[in-house]
Amino acid sequence: MKRAWAFSCILALSAILDGCGKNGSQNATQEPAASGSQAPVQLGQAASGTPAASGAQERSAPAAITKAQLPGEATETLRLIKAGGPFPFGEDGVLFRNSAALLPQHPRGYYHAYTVRTPGSADRGQRRIVCGGPRRQTSDCYYTDDYYASFKRIAQ
Repeated sequence: MKRAWAFSCILALSAILDGCGKNGSQNATQEPAASGSQAPVQLGQAASGTPAASGAQERSAPAAITKAQLPGEATETLRLIKAGGPFPFGEDGVLFRNSAALLPQHPRGYYHAYTVRTPGSADRGQRRIVCGGPRRQTSDCYYTDDYYASFKRIAQ
């Protein structure tokens, strides 16, 4: 059992170090209680992964997903956001910096991230909802199931 735990720790540390070595840390300076790292987009590529014209970064709007297509846990997270909590994790509602610029650009402090529970997960998992605008508002929200590497706009 100790070997399995040690092996898991080594794998996790390796993944963290590998991610930091490629493009440096995108979130080296975090606000107090700021969310974790976000997946960077390679320079010269659009969000879809195709090369951008003349080296400029093009951003397309994230794909849309309806509330009916969301997992039940995401629907519950949206309900909690509208109610103002209480949230299951202390990290819920923290500033989301959008440093990879995968979401539409807005002033700092516009976006906040919330955990979407993952059944069977021993930790917070990779699923999140990021909402923009005033708290308790869910009209500008995005869902990610791959820890901020990609987003789908939640259609009203």
